[in-house]
Amino acid sequence: MKTSRDPSGFLAEEQQYRAAAYGLIAAVLRSSPDNALLQRVAQLSDVERGHDELSFSMSMLGLAARTSRADAVKEEFHDLFIGLGRGELMPYASWYLTGFLMERPLGLLRDDLAQLGIERDASVHEPEDHISAMCEVMLMLITDGSGFETESRFFETHMAPWCERFCSDLSVAKSAVFYRNLGRFGIAFFELERRYFSIEVRMTPEREDL
Repeated sequence: MKTSRDPSGFLAEEQQYRAAAYGLIAAVLRSSPDNALLQRVAQLSDVERGHDELSFSMSMLGLAARTSRADAVKEEFHDLFIGLGRGELMPYASWYLTGFLMERPLGLLRDDLAQLGIERDASVHEPEDHISAMCEVMLMLITDGSGFETESRFFETHMAPWCERFCSDLSVAKSAVFYRNLGRFGIAFFELERRYFSIEVRMTPEREDL
């Protein structure tokens, strides 16, 4: 199985960037970011803006974090994902794929997580098909060196069918200010991931029959 690590045990630079992006998205969608996290995200504003959407949206997300207050972002998070009864958006695969919570996509995800040996943290009350949880799984697969095929299978099965739509909705959400920039970054990043997994990287050596 192809791994994301070099022989010395360190993640290749490309994989470090991918892992960092998944970790960032997971962190700010798991709960409202505090000042310390906003300050870390603000460092993205120093990224040189290229002509590609990913670097531009990354820089804009950094600027949004730099100019945001934690208490304001907390209110925004509540309106977007909690609300009175429910928030403006539902960040769950089951909701986006079926229109209901706790449906078949969640069951299929749980089966695959069990096969991967990933157990749910008893302290977490959100269903496993929350987008932050899925990003955390991708982060684990990358940093554990699970390999291209395992990452690709998880992404294509459980994330690709809906995550870009969620980010698109987030980028235009009425309650969003800081999170609109996260949505734009998510669209660009997940599109890049889709293209990354569509590239044939497996090379099969020719067999010489004796």
